Parts: sequence; structure tokens; C-alpha cells
Amino acid sequence: MRRHYNFCAGPAALPAAVLERARDELLDYQGRGLSVMEMSHRGEDFVAIAEQAEADLRELLAIPDNYRVLFTQGGASLQFAALPYNLLGAGGRANFLHTGIWGKKAISEARHLFGDVHVAASSEENGHSAVPRQEDTVLSADAAYLHYTANETIGGLEFDYIPGSEGGGPRRPDGSEVPLVCDMSSSLLSGPLDVSRFGVIYAGAQKNIGPAGLVVVIVRDDLLDQARSDMPTLFGYKALAEAGSMVNTPATYSWYLAGLVFDWLKSDIGGLAAMDAINTRKAARLYAAIDGSGLYANPITLRNRSRMNVPFVLADPRLDRPFLDEAEAAGLLNLKGHRSVGGMRASLYNAVPEAAVEALIDFMADFEKRRG
Repeated sequence: MRRHYNFCAGPAALPAAVLERARDELLDYQGRGLSVMEMSHRGEDFVAIAEQAEADLRELLAIPDNYRVLFTQGGASLQFAALPYNLLGAGGRANFLHTGIWGKKAISEARHLFGDVHVAASSEENGHSAVPRQEDTVLSADAAYLHYTANETIGGLEFDYIPGSEGGGPRRPDGSEVPLVCDMSSSLLSGPLDVSRFGVIYAGAQKNIGPAGLVVVIVRDDLLDQARSDMPTLFGYKALAEAGSMVNTPATYSWYLAGLVFDWLKSDIGGLAAMDAINTRKAARLYAAIDGSGLYANPITLRNRSRMNVPFVLADPRLDRPFLDEAEAAGLLNLKGHRSVGGMRASLYNAVPEAAVEALIDFMADFEKRRG
């Protein structure tokens, strides 16, 4: 069997070592005589798996003790609704930084549920090619929290700063601090992170964490009592925290696989600083190849180029189909850009090896030589 190089934006590549371990444990988990996916979520075997996964994630991200870690369902899109339900109980408005399609979806859901929202800054005027400068962010006087998307997977736009003051969160016009909320679905675990800068971090699993169907939420203790009284029970961060993320049956196999990914990051990679260095090299090499060519181009401002998702277009759109067909024949999969923007997109998540990037660069150079 030959595994190809997978540049899919999500569900994305998983580490080969993780897949091999899951394969070996599929029918008989550590001599228990059954698969993890057949276990009771409340049995001691799965509880041990869940606790180890959380412990490893806490270690990787150095998560402070005053934060709860939740492993829940519905992906990041469900959190677009869960967040305002959990954080608007004390009044005020949801504030947003709008830098692309996923940020727009979060805004739309909050507006649909609760009416008025406030867009504190937006990159719409520049076509989402550059993140708004921090000094251009203006929160509403009644801001309950500020939400942003750290990395827009579709547009390939990434924040080069954490909103707020160093060591503190963003501030309302009167100077009072506002909790910072971040969708890190495509950037969490790609490098070290100061979790203490945030009130809530959430991430769909299918980029750097594991398979689809799981979402990780990291929430500060003081925000667990800010929920609206009309919130659906399964949305509640406090209920999930008190129940160990088991208010109902969780996505047990996805949780188990996420735990294997955390262990891989610790044991095989050497932690998030090492992962950060690898990801920096991968992105730098691919952007250099794009910038040095006469056929390919990337539209994003240099300081906001995503390390995880690299979109690019060909000078002649008529070459798009041949490029994709030939790339797939060469074992380079899922390079088609999102339908809303077109072109190409190479997602360089943690499990995409440096060899995959080198193979893509070699193919692009050869294609340009023959077709450009």
C-alpha cells in the first residue's frame, strides 16, 4: 500500500504513527478483548484514556489550573451558537473581528440567535487580504466578549498578533477588560500558545487534533457562570465541566484518536516548540517557491500569510484542471481551493511531513516548466 501526500483542509491528514497505532489496537485494545469504540464511556478503561488525553493536552499547551478542558461534539460550527449562549447571560453584546468566511459565520449565528452584534474591526475593505491593525479595533461599550478567528482556512489569512494588551485582554472604551474568545480550529497545536491571554479557545478536531466530530473547548473558570437561562443543556460549558465532558455519550473514538495525536506530539515530535519549527520551515519553503515563480501567486499580505493553509492561483485559470489532474496522478491530493475562492490551496497541518511539501514544490516547478 502506498500512502499519498494529503493537503486537505479538513478532515485533514493524520500522523502515520497514530494511524498505525490505532490499527494495531482496533480489535483488541491493550489486551482488553474489545475495541475502544465498543467501550462504555463511563468504564474505567475509557475514563483512563480520556484523562490521559486531557493531561497530555494540558502539558502540551501549559494550560493553567483555572481553565477547564472540554471534549464535546458538533465541531466548531456548533460553538458559534454555544458561545453566545454561554457568555451573554450577564448582558452585553458579542463583539467580533471579521477576517473571513468562518468569522462571518460566527457573526451570522450570534446575530440570528440574539439580534444585535458589534463588528469591532473588519478586513472586508481589503478583500480579506490583511488582518485589521490592532489600533483599528473599537469595542462597543457593552461588549461581553471579543471573538476572532486566528486562522481563516479558506482565505489563508492568519493573525500576527493576539488582540489585547500584553498580559491582558482587549478593552472597552472605558478601559475595562473584555474576555477574548478565539476559534483556533486550524491553528491550535501548531506551536506554543499563551492560553492565559484567552477567556475561551475552541477548535474543531479535524485539522491538527484528530478526526472530525470532536471539538476541544478551553474555558476559564470565571466564565462558567455567565450563561443565559434559556441555553440548551448540551451547550452548557459548566455542565460539561462538572460531568467530565460526559453529559451525554461523547465521541469516544475521536477522543481516543485525539489522545494518540497528543502523545505523538509529545513523544515523536518533542513538543510544540519543535512542531512550530517544522511548520515554519514548511510554510517558508512553499511561499518562497510561489513568490519565485512566474506562474503562481498568493494574494495575502506577508505578515498575515497562514502557515497552515496556503492558497495560490495560477496566472492562467485554464491550467487549473490540468494542474489538479497531474498533481493527483503524482500522489499530491486535495489541492483544489475552496469553491468560494477558487484556485489552489495546500494545507500544511502538523501531520503533513516536510517531504510532502518538497514533493509539491518539485511538482509545481516541473509543471511551470512544461506548462507555464
